[in-house]
Amino acid sequence: MQVVNYTEFRRSMKAKLDQVSDDGDTVIINRSENKNVVLISLREYNSLKETLHLLSSEKNRKRLVDAIERTNRGDFEIHDLIDDEA
Repeated sequence: MQVVNYTEFRRSMKAKLDQVSDDGDTVIINRSENKNVVLISLREYNSLKETLHLLSSEKNRKRLVDAIERTNRGDFEIHDLIDDEA
């Protein structure tokens, strides 16, 4: 994660945008009057939104936690993929 002021961000905008999109970096842009901005890639944003959605209901959150606990205990089955071309 990088923290830059607005002037530095403007001066190196292309490089900062490339770092965010190519390297998955996060840039915090400090602005006056505490109007700071966080810059993340669209891929990271979509991932965060998906996670928030999956955890938004208590029922789904419990199902996910239970599934993780079962996996950590080794309580799962391995199956071959079904061949759709058959």
